[in-house]
Amino acid sequence: MLKIGNLTLPDFPLILAPMEDISDPPFRVLCKDYGVDLMFTEFVSSEGLIRDAVKSAQKLDIFDHERPIGVQVFGHDVYSMLKAVEKIEAVHPEIIDINYGCPVKKVVAKGAGAGILRDLDKMQKMTAEIVKHTHLPVTVKTRLGWDEKSIVINEVAERLQDVGIKALSIHGRTRKQMYSGRADWHKIAEVKNNPKIHIPVFANGDIKTLQDAKRIRDEFGLDGAMIGRAAIGNPWIFKQIKHYFKTGETLKTPGVSERVAVAKKHLQLAIKWKGERLGILETRPHYSNYFKGISNFKPFRIRLVTEDNLNELYRIFDEIIDYYVSQ
Repeated sequence: MLKIGNLTLPDFPLILAPMEDISDPPFRVLCKDYGVDLMFTEFVSSEGLIRDAVKSAQKLDIFDHERPIGVQVFGHDVYSMLKAVEKIEAVHPEIIDINYGCPVKKVVAKGAGAGILRDLDKMQKMTAEIVKHTHLPVTVKTRLGWDEKSIVINEVAERLQDVGIKALSIHGRTRKQMYSGRADWHKIAEVKNNPKIHIPVFANGDIKTLQDAKRIRDEFGLDGAMIGRAAIGNPWIFKQIKHYFKTGETLKTPGVSERVAVAKKHLQLAIKWKGERLGILETRPHYSNYFKGISNFKPFRIRLVTEDNLNELYRIFDEIIDYYVSQ
């Protein structure tokens, strides 16, 4: 078993990465259904939380069936981060995760996210203050460094461990790379193999297949796999990986009936969370992903992403079943 503070997880946990506009409660339920071990919320702005911005506050909506779950927070100001931590504690997550990895320009420009990789002293001091300010285990998600000339991840790991973080998730790219090129798992493994490091080290970036997850575990010796983009429209990847680890066999990709059931459940959960109008709108981007690879699906996809009437959406789902399954 693996420990993050007082939280016990299975050996080599599979983790859902925090993804903006993806890792919300409806999607997290589906990932939980398919066996994910630990999830994180979308990243939450500390400034938004302390100003009671509606969008930020909604990101603290977590539910007992999702547990264990961590709330990920980002910000550049220590005072704001500490006040945000107090609000996060009120919803009782298992973990508080600090985002030191977001490469988006508007975040980085303020010295938050991956921007703090250019000021390791500030990173260490802010982390230390957060650790002292909360009873919850604090973890960090970050990148290898600002660019290829400043790969600082080993120093970052040692500094953050010294001030009390309980686990470290590393996206194997620099900020400059954004999401281009290949994630460098070797550099993540260097952190794990550093004899000074005793906290869990999780790999993130380009873990797309069952074989990728196995390499992360067996070849690179890391403590877990944090999966992001590969889970979009594909929450069953967690079940597939676990089955592959256990048996060496590859489960078939779900057929149309199961995909329809998942898409319909996603829609229903989104409506329950945000109401019918927003639920319908916010589920639309997921349909293309759920039905990726299905031949001749374009006419159905166009109807799904343009239909506003809930009963008509249900009729479209029935038509999909009739077309692909009942023939």
